[in-house]
Amino acid sequence: MCGILGAVDKNNLNLEDRVRSGIQKIIHRGPDGQGSEVFKYHQSQICLAHRRLSIIDLSDLAKQPMCSTDERFWITFNGEIYNYKELREELIELGHTFKSTSDTEVLINSWSEWGEGSLVKFKGMFAFTLFDKKENCLFCARDAFGIKPFFFTLNENSFYFSSEEPALLEMLEGKVKLNDDSVIQYLLNGLYDHSEETFIEEVKSLEPGTFLKIELKDKLLSEKKRWWKPSLKEDRSISFEEAANHLRKLFLESVRIHMRSDVPIGAALSGGIDSSAIVCAMRHLEPDMPIHTFSYIADEEAINEESWIDLVNNHVNAIPHKIRVNSEELLNDINDLTIAQGEPFGSTSIYAQYQVFKCAKDSGVKVVLEGQGADELMAGYLGYPFHRALSLLENYRYLGAYNFLKRWSKLHGLPIKPIFKSLIQKKAKSFLTSSGLYGLRQKQKELKNPIMPIWLKADKMKFKQNEISKDTRQKGRRLIQELNRSVMGHAGMGLASLLRHGDRNAMKWGVEGRVPFLTTEIAEFLFSLPEEYLISDYALTKNIFRESMRGIVPNQILDRIDKIGFATPEKDLTRRMVNNDFSFMKPLNQLNYLDFENVQNEVESILEGKQSFNWFPWRVINLSLWLTINSNSLKKSYVSNKVKN
Repeated sequence: MCGILGAVDKNNLNLEDRVRSGIQKIIHRGPDGQGSEVFKYHQSQICLAHRRLSIIDLSDLAKQPMCSTDERFWITFNGEIYNYKELREELIELGHTFKSTSDTEVLINSWSEWGEGSLVKFKGMFAFTLFDKKENCLFCARDAFGIKPFFFTLNENSFYFSSEEPALLEMLEGKVKLNDDSVIQYLLNGLYDHSEETFIEEVKSLEPGTFLKIELKDKLLSEKKRWWKPSLKEDRSISFEEAANHLRKLFLESVRIHMRSDVPIGAALSGGIDSSAIVCAMRHLEPDMPIHTFSYIADEEAINEESWIDLVNNHVNAIPHKIRVNSEELLNDINDLTIAQGEPFGSTSIYAQYQVFKCAKDSGVKVVLEGQGADELMAGYLGYPFHRALSLLENYRYLGAYNFLKRWSKLHGLPIKPIFKSLIQKKAKSFLTSSGLYGLRQKQKELKNPIMPIWLKADKMKFKQNEISKDTRQKGRRLIQELNRSVMGHAGMGLASLLRHGDRNAMKWGVEGRVPFLTTEIAEFLFSLPEEYLISDYALTKNIFRESMRGIVPNQILDRIDKIGFATPEKDLTRRMVNNDFSFMKPLNQLNYLDFENVQNEVESILEGKQSFNWFPWRVINLSLWLTINSNSLKKSYVSNKVKN
């Protein structure tokens, strides 16, 4: 786990100095050392740089940038290849030699042996840039789920990349432009991290499971393609019991290799099924190992999970660390949290995670396992009821769909009417489409102006989605399709943003966060199963995983249906942050597509209880803070069309 950055620039304008300045912006990602290498190819200068967080092989033999034995390949790499020991043995049999015990050397030798074909062999999280001196190419890759970040700018004369945007902006030196579409989507719908677009016009995010090749020609030539995409084909040949047993083996193996470390490890524990399963699996695999757990404890009884946390800690004889936070602490840390996250984010709830990782650092624990991704792989949260019911309807199980929604409503204590309404609308759309009437209806709708909030002056928005959003829907597999979309990334789903929160919160404190649920093997297996294995006909979420963990995790935990997750008293915190002082909003007055007065009125109305509480006030607060923090980097053009009084 580290921080990476570098560049190719045909202009050679103080590139080494700029890269050194960029490194200073990501020291927190790698407090244990740094390195850089500079190369020249015709008129281009190439620089690879690295900040190191030592986790596996703590010696200088594992420092980066690292070269292959023949010095053809050079790499700067952020992440972990958990199956490095197995790959190392395979490579030794093929004639490769090693001077270190690091996973970085395994990665570079794997590339030397298999090229981009090595990507599918890696079990881990990674973002790296590799320079091939023979072919004069740069190869950049990001892990299947986007656990590790990779930001870049690219044109025909230059390519800059980094683990975090502040380092990238430092290397670019010049001003950059605010991405207005991203700002609007964030304020309007709370969307971010859903495509390659960022809040900066010139900066892109390499999408999960994507590979980028850059050829050093007279002009830089680039090619981007997705290297991993799971099959969603259903396998009904496996019984529920067989599937549960296989999932158990896959999960235990994943936890086993995720525990590989040359420094102390621990786990984040919320008391829910996912984090509890990780902690209990650690104890199952290592009966005598000391296990440190880190838990956020809410003061409000309604969102307090301490009794569940205590149950698991006692079950595995863990060394517990409990964190309580209050609004005063958040107010003091809000700027630091915003800087750490790099871009605006959805709510203050991630502050609890920020404090959890801080506690891990203070306790001398450098690696923390956490349960991110389980909900998106196994239909957690409230079980994606709309998509499960739609699958039943498309398989002509009309009574089954009705009974499922009825049971879901009772189990979760939530109204069924909105879902029924959506299903009816969906079926009506299907009928209109098949009859040829839907196109006519859409043309009529396009003649009308879409409903926009009064504070938004934009008359239209470009909304860029990544390719997974455009996939053809699979009849009768709507739940699996939606889970795949949530994992691979699309507008409206949150795994990408959750992984960003976790990466920045952990790396802020020089801690490595690991997510054992997110392996391609586990994802591909789960997406091949019948949907009722994931969420039962009785609306039980994570159906198969609950069964697979029997005997390892206490039944009281496995039978829970009331998990809260990290939750902070959002309304009280935002109200205290505003405190009737709207001066913090001044940066928004510079955005010509916002009606500043109506933005303020909307925030006031929500915080005073004149309308239902939502996260819009927080988004306004966070965006304003972020604009203030980054004011020196943003072009003055973003204020050039200031709203006239």
